[in-house]
Amino acid sequence: MSDINKREFTELALDGGNYLTWALDVEIYLASCDLSDAIVPDSSCSSAQKAKALIFLRHHLNKDLKNEYLTEKDPVVLWQSLKDRFDQQKAIILPQAQYDWLNLRFQDFKSVIEYNSTLHRIVSQLKLCKQEVTEIDLIEKTLSTFHASNLVLQQQYRAKNYTRHSELISALLVAEKHNQLLMRNHNARPVGSQAVPGAHATTYRGGRGRGRGKANWSQRGGRGWSYRGGRGRGYNHVAKFQSH
Repeated sequence: MSDINKREFTELALDGGNYLTWALDVEIYLASCDLSDAIVPDSSCSSAQKAKALIFLRHHLNKDLKNEYLTEKDPVVLWQSLKDRFDQQKAIILPQAQYDWLNLRFQDFKSVIEYNSTLHRIVSQLKLCKQEVTEIDLIEKTLSTFHASNLVLQQQYRAKNYTRHSELISALLVAEKHNQLLMRNHNARPVGSQAVPGAHATTYRGGRGRGRGKANWSQRGGRGWSYRGGRGRGYNHVAKFQSH
């Protein structure tokens, strides 16, 4: 806390809308400075430790909120006052988080990463409200919300018996990448068509009269194009690549 003008994280908003995340950040930071007991009632913290904790709390309050608690000199009292005032945010966030969790479906997302990001955002909100979500819950939420057309695929993933959701997501990411490559190759050219050859065929129109065609070699190291000459009236001959 040597730089008093520097904030370690976002200040507590005047309406307390970010209280849950703010309180968690405060607890983590105070623990890192060995000041956790400074906001615990009847602790044995020294006056200097309490002063440091109080300075930190005040420095991370909205300026109007800070003015409301201008005369409070005990970090324990300040901490508890903020908790009593804004802890009801759980009652606001929890119903929405539960609704989002209930309606979350893997099939509604265009990519695995997008789904996984939304999933963890919802889970974080639930945990902030003291609602525990297990690895089994995460795995079941993902597998049970596959599209109905992917029933066989869902059964294959279930047979893997994943114990960690991160392992399932990793497998889905690999499968998604392989599918993208397959589709890219599929769309490269129409089904049943052949790839464009590296060298294009040329034609030779022979002249009138008797004569034998002359081989026309390129300058590329012993390989070249040639055609077969013929007698009589002119012929069109498709040049063939000669390999040696």
